[in-house]
Parts: sequence; structure tokens; C-alpha cells
Amino acid sequence: MKRSLLPLHWSLKRTALMLLLPSLFAIGAVGLWRHYRTLADAANSAYDRSLLGAIKSIDANISTAAGGLAVELPYTMLEFFEMTAAGEVIFRVASEDGLVEVGSPDIPPPPAPLATRVPQFYDSVYFGQKVRVGAYARQLDRPAGGAPHAAARGVIQVAESLASRSDFIHSLLLQSVARDLLLLLAAGGLLTAVLALTLGALGRLRDEVGSPSPLDLTPIEAGTVPLDVRPLVEAINLHMARSQQIMEERRRFVDDASHQLRTPLATLRTQLDYVLRENDPANVRHALEAVSRQVDDAVRSANQMLALAKADAAALDMAEIDLAALAQQVALDWVGAAREKRIDLEFDAPADSLPVHGHAGLLGEAAVNLVSNAIRFAPPCGRVALKLERADGRALLCVTDDGPGIPPDQLPRMGERFFRARNTSAGGFGLGLAIARAVAERHGGGLRIDNLAAGGCIATLSVPLALPDRD
Repeated sequence: MKRSLLPLHWSLKRTALMLLLPSLFAIGAVGLWRHYRTLADAANSAYDRSLLGAIKSIDANISTAAGGLAVELPYTMLEFFEMTAAGEVIFRVASEDGLVEVGSPDIPPPPAPLATRVPQFYDSVYFGQKVRVGAYARQLDRPAGGAPHAAARGVIQVAESLASRSDFIHSLLLQSVARDLLLLLAAGGLLTAVLALTLGALGRLRDEVGSPSPLDLTPIEAGTVPLDVRPLVEAINLHMARSQQIMEERRRFVDDASHQLRTPLATLRTQLDYVLRENDPANVRHALEAVSRQVDDAVRSANQMLALAKADAAALDMAEIDLAALAQQVALDWVGAAREKRIDLEFDAPADSLPVHGHAGLLGEAAVNLVSNAIRFAPPCGRVALKLERADGRALLCVTDDGPGIPPDQLPRMGERFFRARNTSAGGFGLGLAIARAVAERHGGGLRIDNLAAGGCIATLSVPLALPDRD
């Protein structure tokens, strides 16, 4: 048995919230991290364009006319850069070999070689302060310093503090966090409301199931519940129908038992009262023999009712059995009873087996009742035949006799409990055919009673043949 990952005592609402809310927060956290990366990239791009503007302005003011490097940068322009960056801005202009330079000499160099006129931006540290540096290389009109091997390229570096852009990013991030938290709270509240509204159908279903009387097993109307809940309602209705069937079978068994045992018990009471008043030993013996016969009838009736109750509702251990072998054993058991009436009991079965999936005890009880009925109603020196055959995927157990038959108008009622044909003179309680029919139906088959043209009747019990095992 698999163990649930969540406590079984949790409600559906709590389970859904415990699964969905952490998922929403996890999705929100991932989205916030991605938003932070987007903000950082966007802010760096904007601020880097500002740095590039400063670099271009410095580049436009570089002169090598005097043989060295000169930068004519007005202080108002430098103040403008610092105001844009909201912090200190430093710069450095130098020859590529570093022998000639103007500005702050300690700006960290770029991490990779510079391509001509391709700006490079990188983060670094300048005197313990995190800075963003833009570096740019350009060809000089003449080598700086005038030496024969002087550098032909100049390098421009502009650095600004990261405080401004960090504050800008954090400000936007806080706004995003506030927005996402508000959205998550709204989503959680909406989810709770939707779950309450959705699961309200289960509450109404609970009230509908729990409010009627315990004996009220009226099916629940499936059209009044949501589509997803209908399978549950159908399962409840099926369970209620089964419970109603079991209750009906128990009630019917009690009614049958009271109906069947009331008369024998009353007769026994009368016969015993007679025995107590009688003094003649011969009459007492005669009365006791009648009591014994009555007790035998009552026992047989009780056994038949128990067999009928088992055929109706008892849990059965099914197995594959050979119906032909089972019927042959029944025929052998009733040979003695047939000989007492000088009845010819015949048995006919195919050479191969007739495998069926069923309960051997119940199928044997059904065959016994059919054979005993045929022997009871067959005339002395008559004939009873028990024949097994297969047809259309079913095993057929046919019992024929040459008795008086059954009135045609009563054939449809044969197999009802305690029903006996009006032309019946032999004893019995009207349960034998009912037992056979109940057993056949419990095994997915049926029982059919027909009159024979030559006289007598035939009872045919059919059950499905067992399917062969497939590997």
C-alpha cells in the first residue's frame, strides 16, 4: 500500500493550498530573480551609454599637436558627468604603453585587450570603492611623446561609482517585490475563495447524503453536482444500490424463513401435544414417526434457504472446475434414490472436460436440486437424463424427465421462490429451481425450463466456459 506524501487528515482545501501557495511563491521568487537580472542589465546599459558619452566627449577633446597628449576638458563638462552619474567621475587618458597619461593614473586596466574604437565596460575597485569603468582605444594622429617607437594608440578610461546605479536598481527591485507580493496575496486570496466555492459542492453533497433517514437509499441526482464530482456521486449511488440489494435480500430471506418454518413448527407443536395426550404406544409411535418426518422436512427446507441465501449474496471463492466431472459425481450420488423408484438415470457428457470458473459447492447444489426435482416428478419406472454439452462459449447442464410437465401458462414463473406448479402432487417447498436459477445467475448464466413435445420437461442450466490462460 502506497503511503501518502501529505497527512490524510488534511482537508482538500488545505492540501490544495499547501501545494499551490509554495509553488506560487517559488515561481514568484524565480520571476523576481529574472526581473532583477533584467533590471541590472537595463541599468548597466543605460549608465554605460552615459559613460560612453563621456568617453566620446573626452575623445573629441584630445590633441597630439604638441607631440604629447593634451585634453582640453572643461570643468563644467566634468561636473555634468558627475551630476549624471550622481557621484564622483574620474578619467584617464594615456598612450597605450602608459608612458604618457593625463588624469587619474590608478584606474584599473581593462581585463581584456582593447579593440580600436570598440568600447569595453567592466566592474573593478578603485581605492576600496566599487566602480564601473569604460575603456576605449583610438589611433593617435601622431605617436605620443615623439619617440621613434612611441605608442600609436591612446587609451581613454572613465570610471564612476556604482552607488547611483545600485540605488536605482534596488529602488526598482523594491517596487517589483511590493508588486509581486501584492499579486501573490491577491492570488492566494482568490485561490482560497475559488476553493471554498468549488468545494462547497462537496459540502452540499455531504448534507444530501447525511440528512436522509438511515433506511433511505434513494439515489442522489447527479445533475445537481459539478461534472468532476459526478463520478463520486455515481459511485455513491452504486454503493447505495448494492446496500439496498443486500437489505432487500436479507429482508426476503427473513420473510422466506418465517413463511417456510411457521407451518412446520405449528404442525410439530400440534403433533407433540397429541403425543403428550396419547396413551396408546402404537399411536404414540405413529405420531413420533410423523414428527420425525416433519423435522426432516424442516431441516431440508432450512438447508435450502441457506443455500439460496448463499447463492444470492455470500462472498464466493471462485476457481476453475470441470462441470462434467462435478455433474457425474451428482449423478452417482443419486443413483440409489433413482433405483428406489425404479427410474432409469442416464448420464451423458462429452469426452473432453467442460471447464468453468465458479464455486463447486453452489454448482453442485444447483445440479442436485435439478436432479432431485426430476426424480421426484418422474413416474415410477420412468426416465431421467443428465446431459452435458457446450454451445456458443457456454457449458450446458440439461436435466430431462418424463413426468407430467408444467402447465404452459406457469412456465414463466418456474424458478420463483416457493412457487409450485398447480399439477404438482409430489412434496417439496418450491425452492429447488429457485436455488438453481440463483446459482446460474451468480455465475453469469441462467436457467431455462421447457416442456418436451413427447411429455415431461427439460431444465437447462447454462454458465460461461472458462477462458484459456494467455501468457
